[in-house]
Amino acid sequence: MVRLANAVRPRLARAAKAVRPRVPRLTRAVKPQLARAPRTTTVRTWQYTAVAATAGLALAAGVVTVAGPWDANGQRTAERDRAAALERPGGADHGGSGGSGSSGTEAGAPRPAPSAPSVLAGLGGVTAAVSTKKGPPTGEALADVLEPLLGVPALGDAHAAAVVDMSTGKLLYGTGGDQAVTPASTTKIATAVAALSALGPDRRLTTRTALEPDTGELILVGGGDPTLTAHPKAGGWASLRTLAADTAAALEQRGIDKITLSYDSTLYAGPALHPIGVNENLARVSALTVDEGRINNSASGPAARVGDPAADAAAKFAGLLKAAGIRTTAPGPSKATSRAETLASVSSPPLSDLVERMLTNSDNDIAEALARQTALGTGRSASFDGGAKAIAAQLRKLGLPLTGAAFHDGSGLNRDDRLTANLLTALLVKAADPAHPGLRPVLTGLPVAGFTGTLATRYTDGAAGLVRAKTGTLTGVNTLAGTVVDADGHLLAFAFLASNTANPLEAQAALDKTATALAGCGCS
Repeated sequence: MVRLANAVRPRLARAAKAVRPRVPRLTRAVKPQLARAPRTTTVRTWQYTAVAATAGLALAAGVVTVAGPWDANGQRTAERDRAAALERPGGADHGGSGGSGSSGTEAGAPRPAPSAPSVLAGLGGVTAAVSTKKGPPTGEALADVLEPLLGVPALGDAHAAAVVDMSTGKLLYGTGGDQAVTPASTTKIATAVAALSALGPDRRLTTRTALEPDTGELILVGGGDPTLTAHPKAGGWASLRTLAADTAAALEQRGIDKITLSYDSTLYAGPALHPIGVNENLARVSALTVDEGRINNSASGPAARVGDPAADAAAKFAGLLKAAGIRTTAPGPSKATSRAETLASVSSPPLSDLVERMLTNSDNDIAEALARQTALGTGRSASFDGGAKAIAAQLRKLGLPLTGAAFHDGSGLNRDDRLTANLLTALLVKAADPAHPGLRPVLTGLPVAGFTGTLATRYTDGAAGLVRAKTGTLTGVNTLAGTVVDADGHLLAFAFLASNTANPLEAQAALDKTATALAGCGCS
């Protein structure tokens, strides 16, 4: 697999390089038209975010994904490596020659990369850039394709749908698009947009240890990081083991080998238990938690959880300190004062990474943490209620259509949540808006059909790699919202919401079939 990826990289770089020069011209061509676009007020004709034309066209041209990686100058890493490779005999990211040989490469330089045919032809046999000369799909043509699929018994007796052209922000097809229904986990799209908008994509959440000067008490202070881990291999996430090692070193420098240990989880307020009650899909929400309170070694999906995440984290921390030579008392709850000296700290990856993990895995724990962080960032109480109000306020601030919308949590587990298909597509278009680059993780975090997250095992017989969408499932509720590139190369945002479904697997298959039909539609 590594050899295959390395062999393909130069072709991907050449493809990216071939597409990139056309994007600025598209941007310049679109901007004057956007400035003259009239503002409308009705839901059916509302241009969700007209300035998304730049991003939509740029993405549709050549079907270029919005995913990175990007370096500080905005250039794709693959392109940078390819450019470097062209300046010397060696290729990019391949095994070094180990010395000066007959090839003439400099010592340690990578060897030339072998060429390889495209491995993406299986997704439809398209080997050249997709043409966008044809117009976007028409509402009538989309209705002919989608309505029979949305009307099947598997999708219950009520459904809502919207399809939007992301290059113009225009609503192409809608049925019940302004009807507020239970959205299930597609609520996380709203949570992601609100959190990124309020806090920025670079925000990090810090867990620290603080030493009280008067009492000599050591306090483990939770900063609300839902990805803090105690696993031996942290995998890029903040490590409780690192925090313990650094804290032990700081204590040893002070000649301390025994200490009173406490923990502070007071950053969050209100009930810790979600209204659904004890549930394997979500731990009690705490500002101090390790591995999402999972009792097993899983990293995603349902799992039994500990009863008190903060106490569990402190107990694990005490064990790690003991292993490092620091004895502690049995930890209990406390609150760090402003005079406490920080001994050590670990921080989460940037918020952009947390958002992507939340969307890809449909992680409820991260979703509820981000709702509370949004509340804190906007001066509200870090509770279920405060988080819900903060999400609504941020979306309203962005000018999104909130008619009928109701938020009660960040994860979508609450059946009283209400969203519309129009709002979900508007959120996706807003995430592509060049004026809001910090929202891009909402798009890059969407599961990829047949490849990642909650869509990894779906679409294996059609539209794999072409659909990127957030799933949603509750008893009697099945939803799907995301983006797709149609047969003519147009980037579309869609939202399909079904209520009163009887069989979740049949409903899921029906939604997948509908999204697949949209991907294969040349409906201009």
